[in-house]
Amino acid sequence: MTRQQRYEYVIGYFLEHAPNAETELLYDNPFQLLVAVILSAQCTDKRVNLTTPSIFAKYPDAETMSKATFDEFFPLIKSISYPNNKTKHLIGMANMLMSDFGGVVPMTVDELIKLPGVGRKTANVITSVIDEQPNMAVDTHVFRVSARIGLTVGAKTPSAAEKQLIKYLPTEYVHRAHHWLILHGRYICVARKPKCDECGLTIVCKFYNKTHVY
Repeated sequence: MTRQQRYEYVIGYFLEHAPNAETELLYDNPFQLLVAVILSAQCTDKRVNLTTPSIFAKYPDAETMSKATFDEFFPLIKSISYPNNKTKHLIGMANMLMSDFGGVVPMTVDELIKLPGVGRKTANVITSVIDEQPNMAVDTHVFRVSARIGLTVGAKTPSAAEKQLIKYLPTEYVHRAHHWLILHGRYICVARKPKCDECGLTIVCKFYNKTHVY
């Protein structure tokens, strides 16, 4: 099987079984999604979703958040991983949105990565989710799943994996493929004991065919 055939099978499977896959983070606008994604670094979406309602009630936009002090903001996210850094990043992000972008979340990766707390992965999430741009965010789930299946080969870094995925995925599916892979990794192709008996991709999965040889 060629890599192109593997991609075609995987895309066909997800189009049938997860056509409406989307982020599990809860948000109402681009600013809220940006806050949620920054908070989600090394933290579960479930925990973030429990935390953001109180944040958005008090700081619904960049203008209000930019005026927050560390001591005011920190208690709202103290249950999140790395609350000290994330408090500084979020207040700094809101200030830069006000000073450089008129309070509006920019929609290019190059602009987004200028914001405190925003790396390429976060920028790719924002642009692909909000604007359906063909950008691929590679987190630990995407990195693991794409390598196991064989969508990426020999990729040692998220950046290398991103380049391979972008190369082989048809442009119109890139923004959805992130969600396909991350959700598959979160619920089926889990890190320690992948649920291969529940997976519909075993026929093309390199990991399965290597570990289930009888």
